[in-house]
Amino acid sequence: MEQDAKFVVRLDEAERGRLQEMVDRGQGSKTIRNRALILLKADEGEGGSGWTDAKIAEAFGVGGADRRAHAPVTRGRGLEAVLARKPSPNRQYRKLDGAQEAALVKLACSKPPHGRARWTLQLLADRLIELDVVPSIGREAVRTTLQKTTSSRGSASTGYYPRRPMPSSSVRWKTSSGCTTDRTTRRAPRYASTKPPSN
Repeated sequence: MEQDAKFVVRLDEAERGRLQEMVDRGQGSKTIRNRALILLKADEGEGGSGWTDAKIAEAFGVGGADRRAHAPVTRGRGLEAVLARKPSPNRQYRKLDGAQEAALVKLACSKPPHGRARWTLQLLADRLIELDVVPSIGREAVRTTLQKTTSSRGSASTGYYPRRPMPSSSVRWKTSSGCTTDRTTRRAPRYASTKPPSN
């Protein structure tokens, strides 16, 4: 049984140029850029680096499974099969750990992207991937996490967050999710005089 098949990567000039541009300009998530760089180093085409699997593993700290991510390029499916950010179906409903959940809540409390009136579930999911909080996540996982955060307060998860929250509902949501403002309300005393009453 073959333990670790050899996958040969041969890129043409256009593919090589595209990958190099992604690396140079910092396009895509850190995971995608790393894949692009590995492909460039593994390229055995004319003018390619032609690094061996062992050298790639040593330089990037990746194992066999990561190196085999290059396989789709050699099977006629092109770069998109490697660079696509679409999550696999079995990761659509992944649970977030504490740090990831906190990052999601903080993001949902932040100002929406330019040109958007509010955050949507898809925008939040895409942004989490761009920030390398998670390698992949679907809208349902975002919805479930935010719903869990707000359900204890009786607030319904709408899937988006207004730029100007309504005073009544937003205070409850912000209190439960950590989006509170540092304000203290002080009540004036009803009677402050210490002078004894006159006869």
